[in-house]
Amino acid sequence: MGHTALITGGTGGLGHEVTTAFLDAGWRVVVPGTTEATLARLPEHDNLRTVRADLFEAADAEHVAKLAASAADAPLSAVVNLVGGFAMGGRVHETDVAEFERQLRLNLRPTYLTSQAALPHLIANGGGSITCVSSRAALRPFSGAAGYITGKAAVLSLVDAMAAEYKRDNVRVNAVVPSIIDTQDNRANQPDADRGKWVSPADIARVLLFLSSPDSGVVSGAHVPVYGTG
Repeated sequence: MGHTALITGGTGGLGHEVTTAFLDAGWRVVVPGTTEATLARLPEHDNLRTVRADLFEAADAEHVAKLAASAADAPLSAVVNLVGGFAMGGRVHETDVAEFERQLRLNLRPTYLTSQAALPHLIANGGGSITCVSSRAALRPFSGAAGYITGKAAVLSLVDAMAAEYKRDNVRVNAVVPSIIDTQDNRANQPDADRGKWVSPADIARVLLFLSSPDSGVVSGAHVPVYGTG
């Protein structure tokens, strides 16, 4: 019997690599996206299902989770929450609360709603894995991104809460904590940066695949650093 992974944010710079890694490993993969154009970026594959959805809406998250759990020969076994975003600006006294709240919503709401919708299916299947993406900035803050840093720190707290709540259901919940990810968007936004300490999407994908697989069955509540080697 196979396994299904629900991968949110699977069309982005990191998500494309993660989706490909799971497909190459033989998983059935379900990837939601907001537009057909973004979903069209993904490679064609017999084990890939895409679906239009807005994961900021509970009903859409529930629809996606039901689709992911719909294959009897490949039960939903893993959720990989990649949706999030970054913004910089002024310090706290210079930043409108609306921008602060926008970062909290962007980095928390889709992760919460997708996990909430998938958990009943994971429990019914005897367990599984949820993995979320935080950031090294949550542990090593810098000036000018209080909303982003707070949001990514909250992701770690949500992971810890779910790991405690669903331990007896055999649902493992972990987080990866990457440094700056070496994507095309980050290269464009920081053309003069020293990328030696950035981490490649492929390296993160390998860690996410491990945390989603039965090989990591004793790991839950972990905050796994994934940093560049430079």
